[in-house]
Amino acid sequence: MDKSTLREHVDLIREVFSYNRRFKDSLFVIKIDSSIIDHPYFSILVRDLSLLHQNGIRFVIIPGAHDRINEILGQYNISYESRGGIRISSDEAINFIKMAAFDVSNKVMTQLSGYDIPSVIGNWVRARALGVIDGVDYQNTGKVDKIKTDSIQTLLKEGHIPIFPCIGWNAKGDPYNVSSDELAKVIAVEMGASKLFFITADTVLSSENCNVPSEMILTEDGRISKLSLGQTQQLLEANPDNPLMIRVESAFQACEQGVNRVHIIDGKSDGAVLKEIFSNLGIGTMIHNNTYERIRKMESKDISSVLSLMKPFIDKGILISRSRQDLTEMKKDFVVYSMDGIIHGCGALHRYSDDLAEIAALAVDRKFVHLKIGGKIVSYLLEQAQNKGLKRVFVLTTQTSDWFQNLGFETADVEDLPEEKRSQYNKDRNSRVLMYRF
Repeated sequence: MDKSTLREHVDLIREVFSYNRRFKDSLFVIKIDSSIIDHPYFSILVRDLSLLHQNGIRFVIIPGAHDRINEILGQYNISYESRGGIRISSDEAINFIKMAAFDVSNKVMTQLSGYDIPSVIGNWVRARALGVIDGVDYQNTGKVDKIKTDSIQTLLKEGHIPIFPCIGWNAKGDPYNVSSDELAKVIAVEMGASKLFFITADTVLSSENCNVPSEMILTEDGRISKLSLGQTQQLLEANPDNPLMIRVESAFQACEQGVNRVHIIDGKSDGAVLKEIFSNLGIGTMIHNNTYERIRKMESKDISSVLSLMKPFIDKGILISRSRQDLTEMKKDFVVYSMDGIIHGCGALHRYSDDLAEIAALAVDRKFVHLKIGGKIVSYLLEQAQNKGLKRVFVLTTQTSDWFQNLGFETADVEDLPEEKRSQYNKDRNSRVLMYRF
């Protein structure tokens, strides 16, 4: 082995260890196309997922059942039709559709068992009827309404891999056939997944099958390897009738709703997931969310929303009370997390000296905690502090010290505070002092 090859192997090993540290206990949601499950490389795909699982990455798997549903309906001479790419699930067909969905899920479970990975198939999806659209009654085709996230979290903590058939149930227990792509997207968003993978049988996105805007950078073979949300929007607009854009749209929506990265890859190759993760350019297309693109400086028009956002935390004694006048005077210190024009989070960076600042007034709408907005705001403020040449940032907290420590803060003392802050320290609140050092 020559020195350059050896160096490449060493670099790869370093990357693997770094990746394991970075994503240990993170959740990856894996949607596998129906045709991949019957492909010769499926067992290799499951082996690779099992290897990552054994190294601390948690998984949820959603197997597509399109081909198996067609096969079973054909065996029983049950006719079906689709409109706009959506199957109409008749009363006659729905039980056979359910049979096919669970059959495919059992195939995945069987493969995982071969690697001694515990998995569970369950009914964790609440669904409702898709209804009548443009005069078409979709009958027993449904839309995902809710995921039983608490049950899933329990299974993940116990080391199990939950497997979701493309079936949901309403409150009466009636089954609906739901889109496995939509199901994967909803699970990734509601569970706060770090990554969502669409493992497909389609060719990769490239200049050969897409109208690619001129400013996009392609690999040497013409593949689109990476897209920001803005670039994804441009690609969708440039390809309105391209069927490949259906999945790109799902990936775009997932990122918009908080998933950091979505990977669309061709599963018909050996080691597809590992190649996508560990090679510089991957083998598919990664659509990524700019962590900070929804964070901006607070404006005067935001103050009422920020006061409303902080009020529940003030009432519980988590935050100290601040008036409209306080926020007006400190407006330049505050940032907000805004989505569709609505404020869902806020925080402030108060500077005390040439090397020291405080993160304060951190609040997030509890309905959106799954988007990990609080961590994004703290990371943004830390980056701002570092860019200003500061060496330390402190927080005072009564109930969230563990959370801040997970972000890299360390226990400190009141004596570590600047004189101005020490003189204002409220002994009755007895807040803990935590310090972040660059």
